[in-house]
Amino acid sequence: MARLNMVKALNLALLQEMERDDDIVIIGEDVGVDGGVFRVTEDLHRKFGGKRVIDSPLAEAGIIGTAVGMALYGLKPVCEIQFSGFAFQCFHQIENHAARYRTRTQGRLTVPMVIRMPFGGGARALEHHSESEEQFYAHIPGLKMVIPSGPRNGRALLVSALRDPDPVIFFEHKALYHAAKDEVPEESETMPLGRAVVDREGRDLTVIGWGGMMRVAREAADTLHAEDGISVELIDLLTIAPLDAQTLIASAQKTGRILIVHEAPKSFGPGAEVVASIMEGAFLSLEAPIRRVTAYDVPFPGFAREKANVPDAARVVAVARETLAY
Repeated sequence: MARLNMVKALNLALLQEMERDDDIVIIGEDVGVDGGVFRVTEDLHRKFGGKRVIDSPLAEAGIIGTAVGMALYGLKPVCEIQFSGFAFQCFHQIENHAARYRTRTQGRLTVPMVIRMPFGGGARALEHHSESEEQFYAHIPGLKMVIPSGPRNGRALLVSALRDPDPVIFFEHKALYHAAKDEVPEESETMPLGRAVVDREGRDLTVIGWGGMMRVAREAADTLHAEDGISVELIDLLTIAPLDAQTLIASAQKTGRILIVHEAPKSFGPGAEVVASIMEGAFLSLEAPIRRVTAYDVPFPGFAREKANVPDAARVVAVARETLAY
């Protein structure tokens, strides 16, 4: 199997699905001739031409509004918003239209589209380029909210999103694009949307994360095992909505202690829904209060100060030790 980074794995998913399904089209700013700002769509314009890989004007509302119309008339558009912080320009098209047509038409019409957005810190980018805003989309009925954590599951989840009959928001953490390589098979793979995976089995503490925070969680788990002899169970959520509460509850019943790590701000963040789901399903199994390690409730800071805002392994280890000592 080839060893691919996240960029190449996502590109492979798009290439193979466009070869398989002539209805898939790509639309966004610089996705065609230039291959996308992060090169995820590289060479697709050359292979499929400008009618299937469409360079749009700098108009996010236009990208999504056009794609909604495409989807209603039988195409399967893949939209790229260059950075998730720019998506508020098209939020009304996503919430008012893409998410609602199945209900609005009583199932007569669906909107099979994927909206890809780079997100997250770690790239020392400008304002509006590094936010983690998954909570906005997870809150909207009618949308699926997917966040891969590596090349192989990123490729498999994108294939599943491309084959889904409803709109999928697909967040790609910028810090993961070139961070690591996975063995990715040539033949197409899928992963079910709405299912978390147990990344590592453990017995003393459950750490739940997604996207770029899985690297932080793994580093913290390694430190806790090496220095404290603690066995950490790691859960990679993969899909924020719909939430796989069953996997979370089963792990809580097993370890009795839960720590959630995410890069979005703490207040009203995705971790709060994870906490509520576990409390409803495994309250009597808990040995300590559920803890969250998150970004702070501030606008995402730029440049050198972003490291102080994004959770790191040291913060996770410190809170884990407090939870274990409770």
